[in-house]
Amino acid sequence: MNKSDLIEAVASELESSKSDAGKAIEAVIHAISNGLLVEEKVAISGFGTFTKKKRAARVGMNPATKQPIQISESTTCSFKPSQQLKENLHTEQAAAV
Repeated sequence: MNKSDLIEAVASELESSKSDAGKAIEAVIHAISNGLLVEEKVAISGFGTFTKKKRAARVGMNPATKQPIQISESTTCSFKPSQQLKENLHTEQAAAV
């Protein structure tokens, strides 16, 4: 599912226009992004937790030349699903089999 599919699904669920659903999706994405910048963690009950993490600088390898390269420190985001989401996915997977 991509962003357009998500917007269509939300519009259908809310019985609203795609424009309104698109604004809602953008607002959620913006709120999560800002939450990570300010709080470093965004927890959505029943869904999961987004966490800002730092990756230390390290030595990597250029795959084309096989030469070592220095990879600088970076910040990334991780997601840990909630137990409820894991159980829902497991139940759906079991029902499909």
